[in-house]
Amino acid sequence: MNQSTIGRRYASALFQLLDESGIEPARNALGSLTQGLEDTPALQHVLASPVFKFEEKQVVLEEICQRMQAPPIMRDFLNQLLKNNRAVLLPEISQAFSDLADQQKGIQQVRVSSAKPLDATEQEQVKRELSETLGRAVDVVFEVESHLMAGLKIHIGSRVFDNTVLGRLTSMQNQLLTKG
Repeated sequence: MNQSTIGRRYASALFQLLDESGIEPARNALGSLTQGLEDTPALQHVLASPVFKFEEKQVVLEEICQRMQAPPIMRDFLNQLLKNNRAVLLPEISQAFSDLADQQKGIQQVRVSSAKPLDATEQEQVKRELSETLGRAVDVVFEVESHLMAGLKIHIGSRVFDNTVLGRLTSMQNQLLTKG
């Protein structure tokens, strides 16, 4: 079983334990913890290393939860992760939990990449068209990837729709190589 599958299972278990009022605080706490792990290699080391005892790791996470004002259920959840040596899965759990929260709200997360920044009118048009196509509200993150040359690359969950010049050139190259 891969890490993202395990992460989704833990996220689902936490999601089921929470009432509606606890979902956003838990989401924020998981997001902050994930960001802390990315920004602080020492924290990552403490949680992953067998050199540190369970109790030491527990104290570290307890302090972090207290500073973040995380819901009490989060403390129990994080202790369970520590007991099962799964604390390193926090980034996967956080992403899966966020996805569940968005699904509950009927919101689809979308990432749109373009070669140049889109102005506000273009962004609104893309949001409107995506919302109409998907039949639900969308939360769109726009990013610039200058190597794309032109066009849009749209990420919806694990699916990617690539209508960029670079994407078309790559596709043509692959077709030529497979036919030759």
